[in-house]
Amino acid sequence: MAKVSEVPSRRRAVFLDRDGVLNETHVHNGVSVPPPDLGSLRLMLGATEACRELRDAGLLLVIVTNQPDIARGTQRQGVVDAINSFVATAIAADDTYCCPHDTADGCACRKPRPGMLLAAAERWNIDLHRSVMIGDRITDVEAGINAGCATVLIGYAKPHPANPIPDAWFPSLRAATPWIIHRTEGQTDV
Repeated sequence: MAKVSEVPSRRRAVFLDRDGVLNETHVHNGVSVPPPDLGSLRLMLGATEACRELRDAGLLLVIVTNQPDIARGTQRQGVVDAINSFVATAIAADDTYCCPHDTADGCACRKPRPGMLLAAAERWNIDLHRSVMIGDRITDVEAGINAGCATVLIGYAKPHPANPIPDAWFPSLRAATPWIIHRTEGQTDV
């Protein structure tokens, strides 16, 4: 009799926007922008510790970041790659997905579309309904909703009721960590 192979259980993940969640943003002409180079990069206070706790709770850490300045020609791919690599190493991320497109490109990976989350779910056998998307913009929340994840909005401004409402709102990733762990606890990856 042939032995039936077991299907591996699906994993839980935390999808993390980069700028404003894992690293500080810069303000240019009143607009929040990514750091212009690796020398200007500063991790958010408590982000490394929060990610360690999330990993210790059995969650995969996947960075998902829109970087449209590449398509706009105002940033080089190599600089974005260096920043992504530094941040991923600092938080011990399992993977990083980066969308280099602008809104007009109409790609499937640019948040609020869920392409990066879906690609990670395919690669890592992630159960999106047991996972959480963390971001500092409504487009991050929308990407999480579009993928079927729980969502957390990070920042000091409360979500506007006219926008999609996240499942939770916290001033920082560090502050959100207990909620994320509680939201996913009891859902083991046996």
